[in-house]
Order: sequence, then C-alpha cells, then structure tokens
Amino acid sequence: MIRDRIRELRRVPASELVPHPRNWRTHPDGQRKALQAVLAEVGFADALLVRELADGRLGLIDGHLRAETIPDMQVPVLVLDVDDREAEKILATYDPLAAMAEADRERATALLADIEFEDEKLGPLLESQLAAEHSQPPMSAEHGRLDEVFQVLVECEDEAQQRELFERLAAEGHVCRVLTL
Repeated sequence: MIRDRIRELRRVPASELVPHPRNWRTHPDGQRKALQAVLAEVGFADALLVRELADGRLGLIDGHLRAETIPDMQVPVLVLDVDDREAEKILATYDPLAAMAEADRERATALLADIEFEDEKLGPLLESQLAAEHSQPPMSAEHGRLDEVFQVLVECEDEAQQRELFERLAAEGHVCRVLTL
C-alpha cells in the first residue's frame, strides 16, 4: 500500500523556509537565470516540499533554488508528514529519480520549436541543455567501443565570457556543455 504523505498545501513567505542542512544540490548561474525567466513568463506551477520541524518552522526538502530566487514572495508548499530520515530519503532521491527519465529528443525539440519565449536566450539554452543531457557518445556495434567524437575545449577568462560563448554556440545549434575546472 502506498501512503499519501501530503498533509496540506500552504502559502508562506519563501524567506521563512529553513534550507535542509544536507541539501547537496548546487545551482549554476545559468540555471538560476533560466528559472527566473520561466517564473517571469509563467509563474509558479509547482509546490515546494517541506516538513514541519520540531520548533514549528517549515524545513525545505525540495525547492531550495525557487525559495532563494524569490525570498520575498509567498510560495506554495506541500507540507509532508515525514520524519527527518524520510525527508533525507526524499532529498537524496527526488531529483535523481526525475533525471532518470529519458527524453524523446525529436518530440522535445518539436515542442521547444513551437514555444515563443519572451526571453530570447531561454529557448536556445533549453535546447542545448536537452542535447547535452541526452547525448551519448556513439558506440560501435563491434566490441562496444566508442566511435570517434570531435570536440573543442575553450578556455575562458571568466564566467561571464563562458556564459556568452555557451549561449552563442547553443543558439547556433551546437551541442555544448559547461565545464568548470
């Protein structure tokens, strides 16, 4: 039997949510900007996951970037009936489980082609991310060896130059990945 762990939906100021001390996700600048653009165009379409802490405050389980992005706004939260160990299990598995989904690249590309974003950088950024996440090095049928893949590594002066180059190349249709060493 699968339990329904959602106790209630509330709207609370994002600044009042307590970040989970074991949150392991980091959010690069490009992701932050993409989230800001989507929130500006669409608004909230999902709730953050929280649990009530012993002191009555609400502890974040999922939605840290959204809470950080708009701290002065009331945000929808689903208050879960979970203990600390269960919250850690959700924290550890929620995003990775979603990342296991496979993309039908043709359908995703067609969907993105039909959408007009107000922020002209958002479409190419999402297209490039889709291509990078779901590209696999071509495998040779013979002995499972990797086929040749031709790549260019460009050293940038700073993050701003890296972002500009990534966005320009992605807009030109190149499959790009951001790498920071």
